[in-house]
Amino acid sequence: MAANVAKWNILSGRIRLLTAVVKRPHTCNITRSPSSCTVHKRKYATETSPNYDDTFKSAIENPEEFWAKAAEDLVWHKKWDKVLQNDNPPFTKWFEGGEISTCYNAVDRHVEAGNGDHPAVIYDSPITKFVQTITYSELQDEVSRLAGALRNLGVEYGDRVLIYMPMIPQALITMLACTRIGAIHSLVFGGFAAKELSVRIEHAKPKIVVSASCGVEPGKSVPYKPMLDGALELSSFKPEKCIIYNRPGFDFAPMTPERDEDYDLLVSMSDPVDCVPCPSMHPSYILYTSGTTGLPKAVVRPNAGHAVVLKWSMWHLYGMKPKEVWWAASDLGWVVGHSYITYAPLLNGNTTIIYEGKPVGTPDPGVYFRILKEHDVAGLFVAPTALRAIRREDPKAEYAKKYKPLKKFRGLFVAGEHCDKETMEWSREAFSAPVLDNWWQTETGWAITASCMGVGMDPYPAMGVAGKPVPGWNVQVKRKDGTIAKPGELGDIVIQLPLPPGSFSTLWDNDDRFMDLYFKRVPGYY
Repeated sequence: MAANVAKWNILSGRIRLLTAVVKRPHTCNITRSPSSCTVHKRKYATETSPNYDDTFKSAIENPEEFWAKAAEDLVWHKKWDKVLQNDNPPFTKWFEGGEISTCYNAVDRHVEAGNGDHPAVIYDSPITKFVQTITYSELQDEVSRLAGALRNLGVEYGDRVLIYMPMIPQALITMLACTRIGAIHSLVFGGFAAKELSVRIEHAKPKIVVSASCGVEPGKSVPYKPMLDGALELSSFKPEKCIIYNRPGFDFAPMTPERDEDYDLLVSMSDPVDCVPCPSMHPSYILYTSGTTGLPKAVVRPNAGHAVVLKWSMWHLYGMKPKEVWWAASDLGWVVGHSYITYAPLLNGNTTIIYEGKPVGTPDPGVYFRILKEHDVAGLFVAPTALRAIRREDPKAEYAKKYKPLKKFRGLFVAGEHCDKETMEWSREAFSAPVLDNWWQTETGWAITASCMGVGMDPYPAMGVAGKPVPGWNVQVKRKDGTIAKPGELGDIVIQLPLPPGSFSTLWDNDDRFMDLYFKRVPGYY
């Protein structure tokens, strides 16, 4: 395996040298907002920062003014005609009439601003013992060439591309390549086997499927390509082509003639293409909520609002300054992976980490601390399950001590499930940092409640508290009769419409179900 990896590194370098020679300038004819490259030079909130109460009030009472200001941090091809169009709730439209390229804002604008040599992605795979750094310039080249390859295979604006890949940079690159040309990606969690994958192929009807030869687990490889073949046999819908990334150091996947194309060969032979600005409400992606039975629920994420709030959230929620290293220890197949491995950190000009491994056993419960130290991580987003696994194997945090001090690390953010008091206390000591819970869903796309670091909230709130409503989310607790519950009284958690930018706009190909599931029981509320 080691010899194969070394051989691949030489080959990869030769291909990159060749493509660098013929590389063409990337221009998008996009007008730049004057404040598009603002760099925050703060630790967390300061005396000059807006406080939480004022920020929340502004977002609820003056949403158009509030989100218009946030949108100025991005580059628009065409400015919006109206920030908020809510004539037909809950089918709210944000930044109506605007046109924007999320890919341009996540990749190209950083290169054009002179930050092409800054690391965009760090891929850390302790299972394969491989670490790779990809700069913004390299990311731009790879993304634009894959986008060109997709276009050469007939992918056009609005077509779906289904992605079924392990935790490797090529998955993130494929997401951005789709966004670059206005295609709609649907990334399916790699843990799903053939049956679950076939249901999603049948529903999304992708023109192209992009997959890999295999994934890697401790002590074994996971056969992605055979599972894809099995899914395509089960599905009545057949994509036109499958692009297969053959992982270096592993056996090449058997290719189906006339259908399967080699990822590396396509990219090396394709010319780069420029970004396609898309209307504000154009879907960036569709993402299936968890579950393996019943009719799929495919959340639709609109283009502009998604980009605006994710860029805004990196400082205001997580206190992350551009160029700092951020790590969301999730899978790309979940909403955290979409929002906070791929889009939010790149929109903010951060370095994002793609981690292919486990919290324990790859090789030991100190691996998270090794990554924080080795890559100078400033913020970590993780599920409490991972922290419990580390604590179970290292109750006295002896492995953590090997990597102290973590000089750049400022905050640990947890979500996905309740974080119990014992795990939170252990984590505060082990990571020597605030541990901040936040709560959200696939449907919302970003946090509903959190301790917002960029607006001066307490980094050490009471244990078990998942923060306050994030600015933009008008969260209320109601009794069954529809009246507002008193503090401390149980009730239904509801959010008054309109939902803020970045939340889902509908379910794919099913507006009626969108209404029935989420909005009919309490009119005017999610």
